[in-house]
Amino acid sequence: MPALQQMTNYHTHSTYCDGKASPREMVDFAVAHGFTALGFSGHSPLPFENTYSITDYDGYCREVRALQKEYQDRIAISLGLEFDYVPGMLEDFSPLIEQGHLDYTIGSVHLIPVPGTTPRDGNDLWMIDGPHYERYDEGLNRLFGGDIRAGVRAYFHQQNAMLERNRPTILGHPDKIAMHNRSRYFKEDEPWYEELALETLALAHELDIIVEVNTRGIYKGRHPDYYPSRRLIKAMQQWRIPVIVSTDAHAPEDLLRTEGAYEYLAAIHYPEVLYTIR
Repeated sequence: MPALQQMTNYHTHSTYCDGKASPREMVDFAVAHGFTALGFSGHSPLPFENTYSITDYDGYCREVRALQKEYQDRIAISLGLEFDYVPGMLEDFSPLIEQGHLDYTIGSVHLIPVPGTTPRDGNDLWMIDGPHYERYDEGLNRLFGGDIRAGVRAYFHQQNAMLERNRPTILGHPDKIAMHNRSRYFKEDEPWYEELALETLALAHELDIIVEVNTRGIYKGRHPDYYPSRRLIKAMQQWRIPVIVSTDAHAPEDLLRTEGAYEYLAAIHYPEVLYTIR
């Protein structure tokens, strides 16, 4: 755990999306545990019915801004969104950024259409996240005919398109495609996989985008490593890509679950670890 003056988190969800606590409850927990900065990054609104994205965007922005003012002498609060980049559905982040006057953005990919198709709703998307690997398997088989290389390639190429078009402040969990893989379909040291992952990370470097070191997979028991993996973090050192540790908190106690990330980054002498966004 970092020193008290450096306890921060910028990947934070609340009851406005799929979080388990209100924004105020998240802030009160952070203040009580010595945090100096907290960024809210609810899942961006999406144009189809689902259980995880923000529906009351204006209300979300108003409440976080009100807390930002109320707590300004105790903690620095930032208003952001975790954007879901979905070709044919949500490609341009700027309207929501301007509507909410956001302080920062996280760009992520959770939902993948078959390249070259136009998705109509959630049924046309491969959901690679969530608590159940069976949904990952079903989508891979139904939409990609079980071709894991095609699915993984679509995932990383979708991230690349997101980075080039929107240049988010932070790239969210860049290799989360490996979570429900569970070493069944591919190994993360296979050259074809590493080449795709490193292409995305090299692009983040080129565009000067922060990469988060996301710990949620570890403390939820869904993945044994960070996103990006230790293997990829070591490769990122050559480019000196700035990283920021995030717990992807969906409940107040999640804010503390850094899972040794700061210690690991210090042990490998990672060159640029951020505690606040630029």
